[in-house]
Amino acid sequence: MRELRIERFALPTGVELDVTLGGAGDPILFLHGFPESARTWRHQMADLATDHFVAAADQRGFVRSSKPPAVEDYAVEHIVADLVALADALGVGRFTLVGHDWGGAAAWAAALRHPDRIARLVICNAPHPLIFQRTLIDDPAQRAASQYMRAFRDPGMEVRLAEMGLATFFAKTFASHLPEGAIGPGEREIYLDQWSQPGALTAMLNWYRASKILVPAVDEDVARPEWIDRPFPRLAMPTLVIWGMRDKALLPCQLDGLEDAVPDLRIVAVADAGHFVPWEKPAAVTAAIRAFLAEVDGRG
Repeated sequence: MRELRIERFALPTGVELDVTLGGAGDPILFLHGFPESARTWRHQMADLATDHFVAAADQRGFVRSSKPPAVEDYAVEHIVADLVALADALGVGRFTLVGHDWGGAAAWAAALRHPDRIARLVICNAPHPLIFQRTLIDDPAQRAASQYMRAFRDPGMEVRLAEMGLATFFAKTFASHLPEGAIGPGEREIYLDQWSQPGALTAMLNWYRASKILVPAVDEDVARPEWIDRPFPRLAMPTLVIWGMRDKALLPCQLDGLEDAVPDLRIVAVADAGHFVPWEKPAAVTAAIRAFLAEVDGRG
């Protein structure tokens, strides 16, 4: 295993990001989601750094990276701009991009906007934007499962979290969605430290508030967004989607019809994992990524 290090990068997008990086070889960049950090990928990076260059930022709003003040600072175009700027700062041209949760949402967006930079795409439990918006309108179960997004967008959420306390949020909201024993020794303290950084709670929640995804209430009758029935750009690059099938927030319906949007697609379903599949089942995720890279590289 190669040793990884943390460096801080000041980007032309106006933020400074702490970046975990190391290794040498074909580059792989990783994007984490809510409410985590680059540590989401600690197992995969340690393994893949033996024969790849790997890098994962604590994204804007998380841990000790910059926390711009406005909600609109967390719109997806800014997240994607951070990614491209970081790749430039690292001297990386084309790369494999791996994303989970909100990091996966940013990875889908980056692949759509910058296919010249993304050679291969790996997604872990993060819905394609078209399928997600369609299911939020058409699938009652997915709409019900996504009501937490409405709660996180509420301007009063920080007050409720403060009243609840971060330790209670960890135990009742976060850990309760995980399999027994999934949280290792010392992990709780790391999360609490990261969440307690000044401005972190608001900044993390602003990812939800800045998103343009429409999340109707369970029984709400809403106008169907016109764009979800129009032709949507298809992704050309080889894509691997890894899905923890016990995810309570993002249901398996997110895989239905995905091949129409992503022709060069392979799906690996991890039956006994939930939403946080990268560290719930790290060996399975790492093996799937390695097999995908070998397949794509092997076909030239």
